[in-house]
Amino acid sequence: MHAIKEMDQAYILNTYHRLDVVIVSGQGAEVYDETGKRYIDLGSGVAVNTFGAADKEWADAVCRQARKLQHASNYYFTGPQSELAAMLCARTGMKGVFFSNSGAESNECAIKAARKYGNDRYGIARPNIITLKNSFHGRTITTLSATGQEEFHQHFMPFTPGFVHVEPDDIGEMEQAMDESDCCAVMMELIQGEGGVRALDYAYVREVARMAEQRDMLLVIDEVQTGNGRTGELYCYKHYGIWPDIVSTAKGLAGGLPFGATLFNEKTRHVLGEGLHGSTFGGNPVSAAGALNVLSRIDDALLAGVGEKSAYIRETLTGVKGVRGISGLGLMLGIETGRDAGDILAGCLKRGVLALTAKGRIRLLPPLNIPQALLAEAITILKEEIEA
Repeated sequence: MHAIKEMDQAYILNTYHRLDVVIVSGQGAEVYDETGKRYIDLGSGVAVNTFGAADKEWADAVCRQARKLQHASNYYFTGPQSELAAMLCARTGMKGVFFSNSGAESNECAIKAARKYGNDRYGIARPNIITLKNSFHGRTITTLSATGQEEFHQHFMPFTPGFVHVEPDDIGEMEQAMDESDCCAVMMELIQGEGGVRALDYAYVREVARMAEQRDMLLVIDEVQTGNGRTGELYCYKHYGIWPDIVSTAKGLAGGLPFGATLFNEKTRHVLGEGLHGSTFGGNPVSAAGALNVLSRIDDALLAGVGEKSAYIRETLTGVKGVRGISGLGLMLGIETGRDAGDILAGCLKRGVLALTAKGRIRLLPPLNIPQALLAEAITILKEEIEA
């Protein structure tokens, strides 16, 4: 057995179902194992490596900052996180940012802020938050509690109370929960990534936003996976024409470094005051430098390219024998297949293509700048494996 695999199995907790490949290097959308075999990466670290592996411009920005200052306490000001916050607000119209290290932490911040908002205005009378069934918001106890999948609500009791789970795209059930459950906020993923890459209905989302505003409930949008250009807009809520009160994001924001951000609008900008929240590593200068590079490069041309590549994948796979449906937006796509998705991806792995699954579907999350020739090569292999 390979030494890396031996050490992994001896010393790392067995919480992941690892595939039989050791990734040692990469460039862009191509990564290599210890034998030198090349793989085209259609997963990008689960939507993290925005510009693929070892992107030179990103790596240079990170290394320049690492040589100057790798970390400073949040008791002091640092340039990269201030510049990044200003850029995020300018690009989104939001008014304030809190930085953390992951999607779960950005959602924890959003949950705390929503409850603080409700407490400030209504005391303890409206503590609950509505989330959707089939959702996924993280692996901490509280974000697991917010997650609307019963399979995650085991083993770790007691879970955090205060979450009401309703069926997605059922406006009647949502309205009933709003009126009967003493809620301060609604929290939603617009595309349920871990739930099978299922996009919410546009009319449903807009009506939920309207009803929440009417009842003075916050609208919290979880953009951990959908954010940072992944769907063809900087943030997915722009597709839906809504204006959230709080937005959480992470994954691709720093292009491969641990980083999360929670964005607040004018209504929620001052909900969390001094001492009410914190993060030792949140806004870390090196990670912030990576995020500055990523965000500055997500421009109209790149977003248009995401849309074009998404259309290519859909056109190539629609109508193919064994493809039952394609869901999602941009370069966050789910493919429902007749054959077992795991078997299909095993065949792709042997032929040098890496992809993912979610709820029995094939999940595609390639680097946003994947060259068309590489994308075509990978999708051809995927198509052949689906048809096999």
